[in-house]
Formats: sequence, C-alpha cells, structure tokens
Amino acid sequence: MLPYLVAAIIVIGLPTLYVAVRYREYRKFLAGAFFVSSGMQFYFYLAKIPIPLMWTSVVQPPELSAVRGTIHFVLFLVCLYFGWFFRKRPAP
Repeated sequence: MLPYLVAAIIVIGLPTLYVAVRYREYRKFLAGAFFVSSGMQFYFYLAKIPIPLMWTSVVQPPELSAVRGTIHFVLFLVCLYFGWFFRKRPAP
C-alpha cells in the first residue's frame, strides 16, 4: 500500500503544489476546499462515524478524522492568507 501512496503523492501532489505556488486563484479555491474538508472531518469525529476506505476492509477511526480535520484547517488558514490577503510587493 505504501508504494501506491507515494506514487499518488508524486503524481498528484507535486503538480498541485506547483500550481498552488504559481497561481493565486488556485490558492483561493484550495482555501475553500480545505475549509469544507476540515468541517466534514470534524463532523465525522464529533458524530463518531467510522469511514470505510473504498475497495478495502480498512476503516478510518473517528480519532483519525479529528487529526485530518486539524491538518486541513491549518492548510485552510495558510491558503486563505496567501490566496486572499498576501500581496507581493512590486520590485523596485
């Protein structure tokens, strides 16, 4: 399973990071996506809902949802700042 996760991070994660660093509008989109995702993850934690992983018999416990919700909320704050509030200073 680990090689598949590493491959997914390389194939999907690296291009996403490139686009997020390069384009401000994409960071705005990511802020909204991370906000919704963190809210759903916290809901799953508070409602004690275990989440099954598709095509496997593995189930994500609600405690992991709390951790994922926290990480996504921090990423939301980062994307919110750099997408909406941070402005590059013009070169002198």
